[in-house]
Amino acid sequence: MVKAVVGANWGDEGKGKITDMLAREADIIVRFQGGANAGHTIINNYGKFALHTLPSGVFYDHTTSIIGNGVALDVPVLFKEVQSIVDRGVPQPKILVSDRAQMVMSYHKNIDAYEEERLGGKSFGSTKSGIAPFYSDKFAKIGFQVSELFDDALLKEKVVRIAEQKNVLLEHLYHKPLIKPEELFEELMEYKKMVEPFVCDTALYLHNAVKEGKNILLEGQLGTLKDPDHGIYPMVTSSSTLAGYGAIGAGIPPYEIQKVITVCKAYSSAVGAGAFVSEIFGEEADELRKRGGDGGEFGATTGRPRRMGWFDCVASKYGCRLQGATDVAFTVLDVLGYLDEIPVCTGYEIGGEVTKEFPATHLLEKAKPVLKRLPGWKCDIRGIKNYEELPENCRNYIEFIEGEIGYPITMVSNGPGREDIIYR
Repeated sequence: MVKAVVGANWGDEGKGKITDMLAREADIIVRFQGGANAGHTIINNYGKFALHTLPSGVFYDHTTSIIGNGVALDVPVLFKEVQSIVDRGVPQPKILVSDRAQMVMSYHKNIDAYEEERLGGKSFGSTKSGIAPFYSDKFAKIGFQVSELFDDALLKEKVVRIAEQKNVLLEHLYHKPLIKPEELFEELMEYKKMVEPFVCDTALYLHNAVKEGKNILLEGQLGTLKDPDHGIYPMVTSSSTLAGYGAIGAGIPPYEIQKVITVCKAYSSAVGAGAFVSEIFGEEADELRKRGGDGGEFGATTGRPRRMGWFDCVASKYGCRLQGATDVAFTVLDVLGYLDEIPVCTGYEIGGEVTKEFPATHLLEKAKPVLKRLPGWKCDIRGIKNYEELPENCRNYIEFIEGEIGYPITMVSNGPGREDIIYR
């Protein structure tokens, strides 16, 4: 059976924990898009980890972790990450890398940083991990595919071509040092040495695994609202964050994805720029940020303070719809235990009219939140294992949100650990 674990919102929903938890029953975990620009924070028996490229199922010795063809593969980051978890006592993970994945090059990261610098106040809040330049090159058909590392003649010709093209930008737009073809070739040879033992036709591997009835988890990065088509364009990422793309980014048929576990946070948070209707500020935001997540709401990759807001039913309903949610995993509910009452955004007021449907960006910029206040439960709910044992106001909060979004909340996470989960 193939299940996808994806985000409903801006990312940061707690997908890492849900993947880590579901990986116990999985044979294979696949990263199918995105790069090392966002992280998943995981707390388990080995400690606390922030993963960037590795799938969140690497902590079990029975799983195989796949870097799918849809991923922006930063080779040194991947291997540094493997080393960092092994150094902390995690068994050496079994990793396979798609021969069709493409590689993030050093010039992608440089150009990412130069462009943010050039844009100044109009920047996209990039993590400068090279993601947008990487995907631009992939679709302009000038990226380096892993399979090409094994063809010296092709590479020697290609590095000259790429350097010529990039150097025009570097010289005339950015006024930065130029790329030397021979250094580019060396960089590619370094990557080849690192990645060679792991490369295979992962789509074929997955085809056979599906036939054998293996349990496969597809792990998405970020969430619906960062999708380049369906998100808050242009403040989005550069690869599709939807479960539907899992079929493409992993190389399996779409009808094999039978469950889409869409992760929603019990409040909202976002890293980076863009419209965020239910956002809160000042002391109210600081308090939620401080209590949120484990050790506070700060980006797993950048350490940036996350922007905070109340639960947004409009955005979450939209997020679940686009993902095709079969199950909603509702996370960090325990954080809200300090509040007397909890505001929830149930609609957007745009130009004097209230809507419950998520609009395109130009209208989103004008939207004001319509808030409903629900009574808080004023106690710590960590350690509770049965839904019935949750305080009544806590159950009311979950059921109210479930009614608003229209998708079943089947898992409630009430703490950062693997065991802190309530199944409904």
